[in-house]
Amino acid sequence: MRMWSRMVVPAMLGLFATMAVHAADYRTQYAEQWPLTLSSAQSGAYRVVLEPAIYRRAGAADLGDLQVFNAAGQALPSALLAPDAPLAQPPVQRELPWFALPPLADSQRNDLQLLTERDTDGRVRRVEARVGAGTVNGQGGWLIDASVLGQQPLAALVLDWADSGQPLQAQVQLDASDDLQHWRSIGRDIPLVDLQRAGKRLLQRRLQVDGNARYLRVLPQGDARLPALHGVLAELPPAPATLPWEWLSLTPIAQGKGEYTFELDGRFPIARADVASTDNSLVQWTLFSRDDEGAQWQRRSAPWIAYQLQQGTQGPRQQSAAQVLGDVHRDRYWKLVASPAEIAGAPTLRLGYQPEVMVFLSQGAAPYALAVGSATARRAEAPIGVLIEELRQRNDPAWQPTLARLEGRPEPLAGDAALEPQRDWKAWLLWALLGVGVLVVGGLAVSLLRQKPSPSA
Repeated sequence: MRMWSRMVVPAMLGLFATMAVHAADYRTQYAEQWPLTLSSAQSGAYRVVLEPAIYRRAGAADLGDLQVFNAAGQALPSALLAPDAPLAQPPVQRELPWFALPPLADSQRNDLQLLTERDTDGRVRRVEARVGAGTVNGQGGWLIDASVLGQQPLAALVLDWADSGQPLQAQVQLDASDDLQHWRSIGRDIPLVDLQRAGKRLLQRRLQVDGNARYLRVLPQGDARLPALHGVLAELPPAPATLPWEWLSLTPIAQGKGEYTFELDGRFPIARADVASTDNSLVQWTLFSRDDEGAQWQRRSAPWIAYQLQQGTQGPRQQSAAQVLGDVHRDRYWKLVASPAEIAGAPTLRLGYQPEVMVFLSQGAAPYALAVGSATARRAEAPIGVLIEELRQRNDPAWQPTLARLEGRPEPLAGDAALEPQRDWKAWLLWALLGVGVLVVGGLAVSLLRQKPSPSA
């Protein structure tokens, strides 16, 4: 029995230790990793623009085998975002007309009659406020004319008041109307703050709107005193980021009568397609794709006319616009079908994409690295997009994650073996341990049976 214990127990401990090491070390699960260079070491979140080498090394169709690790080998909260998602564009601001409203108690606000003079476009030219039969004077809020924006959505109002040197802490309510008669509430208890101390100033003058409204009014709550207003700016949603398109040119790997097959060497997010030829051409094309050679072809575009025309060798080349596919596809195999089937020469398929962005939170010590390529490991997608929107609303609409770059050459990890489908060796190992345990118990039982019984007294 002691001999069995001396042999089996160390073996079992060794197997468990091997299992723990493989489960903890990500280097055995990924093909390679790219070192990351941070443009600023004092940031909580970073963004990495994916390069072609990353798409070519990834194995998963959804790029789930990309993960950022810190120096201790810990996976960091990260997510794959669209190219423009983490980029902050400066908001567009436009000055709005505004008019002072009289100070009224809460019970009188429903009795407030606004006698307005408007032009043919609905823009307010003059406002006269009345309560009952009398006209009131003074200032107790502001009426803002946003009809000058037309159908443009309004993100927020930015108030500009004089710096009186006096502390300001007030709460206001914001209402909206389309006809100056019926009002709906947008927000209450909205703080207006202007405090100064030791040469520093704390200023809160932005009122969130997020919608369409022709007219808005700002009214104080309680006994709040409003500052002397200088102007009102409309903050419009920023225009979408203008990002360049990257193009991949593919030559056919197989062709039949009017059909040409192409192979893509990576998991690129293809969203546009174009066809080029070596001579003038006018062909109707239909584009198909699939991710496996044995799968059915899926149509990715409606038939479109592609042409290329050049007058002489020195003349300008004119050609049709690229086709928008309407969605992102990461398939490996692509096929063009021509109509008519007889064409002069084999075409070149051009596939367009915009590089995506990996955003991650900094945790633990640097350096950080982006690991890529695995048949078994999958990234747990963190809600990074929600975090970005929350930080922009709380702090600054222009906030964006700090840029990090892929630098140098990749560091090999498990290599191509990480991309090969793996057997469930853990299950086999557990069954082997169970079998060893059965043999140990059986060996102990046989040993006890072979012992001679002691003579009775």
